[in-house]
Order: sequence, then structure tokens, then C-alpha cells
Amino acid sequence: MIGMDPAWQQPTGAKRLDEKNKKAATLVSFLLIPLSGLITDIYIPSMPHMAQDLHRSEGAIQMTLSLFLISYGLAQFVTGSLIDSFGRFRLTLVSLAIFVLSNLVIVGTQHLEVIYAMRIVQGITTGFIVVAKRAFFVDVYEGEERKHYLSMMSIVWSSAPVLAPFAGGYLQQYFNWQSNFYVLAGYGILMLCLEWAFSGETVPAYRPLKWSSIVHDYSIMLRSRTFNYGLWMCGLCYGTTMIFGLVGSFIIEHRMHYSSVVAGYGALMMGLAWMCGGLLGKATIKKTFLPKLRLSNAVQLAVILAMIASAGFVSNLYTLIAFAFLAHVCVGFIFNNYFAYLLGRFPQMAGLASGLSGGANFLITAFSSYAVVGIFHPQSQQMLGYGYLVMGVLMCIILQVLLRRERV
Repeated sequence: MIGMDPAWQQPTGAKRLDEKNKKAATLVSFLLIPLSGLITDIYIPSMPHMAQDLHRSEGAIQMTLSLFLISYGLAQFVTGSLIDSFGRFRLTLVSLAIFVLSNLVIVGTQHLEVIYAMRIVQGITTGFIVVAKRAFFVDVYEGEERKHYLSMMSIVWSSAPVLAPFAGGYLQQYFNWQSNFYVLAGYGILMLCLEWAFSGETVPAYRPLKWSSIVHDYSIMLRSRTFNYGLWMCGLCYGTTMIFGLVGSFIIEHRMHYSSVVAGYGALMMGLAWMCGGLLGKATIKKTFLPKLRLSNAVQLAVILAMIASAGFVSNLYTLIAFAFLAHVCVGFIFNNYFAYLLGRFPQMAGLASGLSGGANFLITAFSSYAVVGIFHPQSQQMLGYGYLVMGVLMCIILQVLLRRERV
């Protein structure tokens, strides 16, 4: 086995997953997979109101999102090794408990610096939870069943960008921005109870926590060119959607003068686009890998160029949403195919592969999306299109140039 170490130990002590609870535990895992998307998207319609209430700039509020993405990404480089060495179950329970407390701290403060700190805590705890749950499917299932669940995982994950901003828009309309974090705390409590009741330890064998072993295993994964560039592809795909997350509510509410509910519907459409891309990815899972990704990227670039060119003739809420929707379908398709490949590529190092894949994805997402927003300051359909174009061209370079000789 790749990365096998003679010091591996069979799991002892922790409550093991009961076979009769396998389906229930699978359902709980699917409910926790969208947690990262839920945390990022539920308060997107509230961001302009947070800026007003806390008397801070748009950029200062956008930083709450970027700090979560960065901490979530960095944490996964460590959490993958830790859950392979100490197991998934107990670390998930502790992380859920801390996650609940962090949300309660946020609703009780008016200091943005405290919110920054809690968002970093949430990034770390969510890193433990989501990496453990991604590894769950590799631990418990094999063969075609594993491929099915890994592909389904991306689709389920995309449910958060669909539901979260939709709910967040109404929470802001009828309550306040703090209500989003009350909902997150409640969700965390529910998941903590379900995890305790139905789940259990699934790690097949504890890996020794040795720096040399971790470096060795990382080097094995990164030697694969397709895996290596796939990390960049996934980060750029999700970074494309995050550009809209960072600026979409400000464009719709501040520049177009619509309500937070409308901003929530706009974000919901982006989530539906991502889900549609994921469903298309699952439907074409047996098609040749790189050609279908290159075709999707070509369509993506065509849509973006039309988005920019048409802005001189017509630019309103409907054209903004329509063009962004089509672009997000394309990146959702690419992400679904490539992320499933990354997670299943090294099953003997499921936790480490999950941590590296997720960590690199969110770091690239955070830095690329925040950099594009910082450079272009998108406040219109055309400027948003230029931001999308940068991401699409980078993806094209990877797919057309760097991977032209690969066979996947």
C-alpha cells in the first residue's frame, strides 16, 4: 500500500461505527459535508447590513469571509494527518462543540476583531469536521460504490450555496445579521447529537504522527502532475463562485438598490448553478476526463466574453444573474469531476488526501477571489465579468498547456 508504515496500529478505545448504523452515519456525514458552504453563504445577504451596523467598510466585512476560507484551508493540511493518527470520531465531536460556542460568541459581540477571531476558530473546527466526513466515505465504501458516494458528495456539498443564502436573505429581512449565527449554532447542536448517536470511529488503522511520514506521503501525492494541477483547478473553480459571494450582495443591494431577499435569491441561483454543474459532472462520470473539462472551460470562457461584451448594451439584474449562472454551471462541472478524482486517487491516505485537497482548494479560493476583488473592485456586470475572465484564463492554461500530455 502507498504510504504504508509498519507502525500502523489497529483502532482501539474509541466507539467504532456499528454496521447497523452505517446508513444513518452516512446520512449524518452528508448533512455535515455542506457545513463549510453553509458557514460562508448564509450571511452573504447580511454583509451590507453588517457593514452598516458595525460601522466598517465593505472590505472589512468581506475579510470575515476570507479569514474563514484561509483558516479552513490551512487547517486541513494539519487535520488530515491528525484524523489519520487519532481517528475521526472524537475530533469531530470536539470540533462541533467548539463550533457551536464560536457562533454564540459572534452573536454576543459588536467588535469586528472578535468576529475575525471566531471566524478563524470556525475555519479550524470546520476543517476537522469536513475532512473527517470526506474520509468517512473512503473508509466505509469501496469500488464503484465509493466513486458514487464521492461524486454525490460534491452535489450534496453544493446544497449549502443553494439553501443558505436563500434562508439568509429572509433571516436578514425579518430579524438581523446575528440571526444567521444563531441558526449555525442550532445546526451545530443538532449535528453534535446525531453524530454522537449514530456515528463512530471508521479509521481502518491509525497512522503514526511523524513529520517524515507526512512529508513522504505528501510528496507521493504531489508527484502526480494531474493531482497537483487538480488542486489549482478546484481552487480556481470555487474561487470563481466566491467572487460573486464577495461582491454579489453589494452589487445587488447597494448599486441596483434591491433588498437583501433579492440578494439571497441571486446567491441561491449561483448555488443552483453549482449544483447543476455537479449533476452534469456525475452524469458524465464515465466520459474521458480531460476532454470534457476542456470543453466545459471553453464554454465558460465564451459565456464570460459574452457577459463583458453585452454589458455595453444591456446590464441589469437579470443579465447579471443569467451570465453568472452559466459561468457557475461550467465551473461546478469541472470541480465535481476533479475533486472526486482527488479524493479517490490515494485511498490508503484518505485523511491526508482529503486534507491536502480541501486545504489547497480553499487557500487558492481565498487568495485568488480576494485578489481579483481587490484588483477589479467589481461593481457592475462588466467588472464582474473581467474578474471571471482572469479565473477562466488561468484554468485554460492548466487544462490546455500544463496537462496536454496527461492521460486520465
